[in-house]
Amino acid sequence: MGLLDLLGFNKSTENISDFINKNAVILDVRTSEEFASGHIKGSKNIPLDMLSSEIENIQKLNQPVIACCRSGMRSAQATALLKKNGIETINGGGWESLQHKL
Repeated sequence: MGLLDLLGFNKSTENISDFINKNAVILDVRTSEEFASGHIKGSKNIPLDMLSSEIENIQKLNQPVIACCRSGMRSAQATALLKKNGIETINGGGWESLQHKL
């Protein structure tokens, strides 16, 4: 696994539509203020700085995760953390860009 894979930027084997077909949860890791200013309908907001304490709850969902944020950098960090904890995850990048792909 390369660095781009770890950060969730290499989507060659699985893409967003694959994850949507698997009933993935869209996880927005922006701050609650950013989330309140606009987000993907149905997405869950867990700010990146709180993500570590929510790993167990995310695992209980038993669903793959598409992480998003404003630009893709925080979601890359979230993707790495979630994968490290055995959660099937892909970095969806910026939420506005992701919304257009859905």
